[in-house]
Amino acid sequence: MRTVNIPALQKGDTVGIVCLARKVSLEDIHLGVQLLESWGLLVVLGKTIGAEDYYFGGTDELRTADFQEMLDNPDIKAIFSARGGYGTTRILDALDFSTLQEKPKWIVGFSDITSLHCHLHALGLESIHGTMPLLMGQPDTQEADETLHQALFGEPLAYALPAHAQNVEGTSVGELVGGNLILLNNIVGTASDIDYEGKILFLEDVGEYYYNVDRVFVHLKRLGRLQKLAGLVIGQFSDMQDTAVPFGRDVTEIVLEHCAGYGYPICFDFPVGHVTRNLAMIVGREVTLEVTPAGASLTFAFTQA
Repeated sequence: MRTVNIPALQKGDTVGIVCLARKVSLEDIHLGVQLLESWGLLVVLGKTIGAEDYYFGGTDELRTADFQEMLDNPDIKAIFSARGGYGTTRILDALDFSTLQEKPKWIVGFSDITSLHCHLHALGLESIHGTMPLLMGQPDTQEADETLHQALFGEPLAYALPAHAQNVEGTSVGELVGGNLILLNNIVGTASDIDYEGKILFLEDVGEYYYNVDRVFVHLKRLGRLQKLAGLVIGQFSDMQDTAVPFGRDVTEIVLEHCAGYGYPICFDFPVGHVTRNLAMIVGREVTLEVTPAGASLTFAFTQA
């Protein structure tokens, strides 16, 4: 399915913030709201901001209705998930994306929002894997915030990285897909699942065990998905854990073992994930991945909608 380009934001546009997963308060996101307003945007808060149903930002029904209202509102030009956590997959099948397909707008978030990015990609829509209001506006998140601004406002987007000893050299072109490794595994076989063939896949995760990362790579390999990629970008796997009996392989070694011999470029240590330098990634956009002895680059095709 052809990916639909989304109009760039303009100063004066209205954007919305909703809670799709874990609960969040207005105080939690006030710096993010201030930053968006400093970009010249008008910010509307959903009914889920400040709501709670134990862990979640309101009941499934409230989170569904809140997000649906913003999806259908033609005055809202972009929607931000306030934070991640867990809960997005609980409401995905109850949402109607027909209005969004007719009049696309940016959807922004990462971590648990990976399932939503994949769902939108399966519908032929771009979205932005990027920082969220809970994390925005901090002194050490400036680069993450700036790249999100670039993506939202339709500016050219390209990243250059230093050399990494375990990188696999090569050049490839393909649509960018990916996000949180465990979420990608959890949506296999569902309506949110994606086609990996010819795609450039980026991955990140936090707080996982090494053996579980290996288990997911084994699963993806057995599904025939790793073999079909055009390229692979390994982001930040933060706060990794090990078992009492050490697993004996780190993430880089796991990736190289399961992707050996496929012939596509692999870039390690990309700044995306649960870190302050979480660069914005346009999911569904065609990118060029180039990995050389001097370093790596990821360049997004420049489109004007």
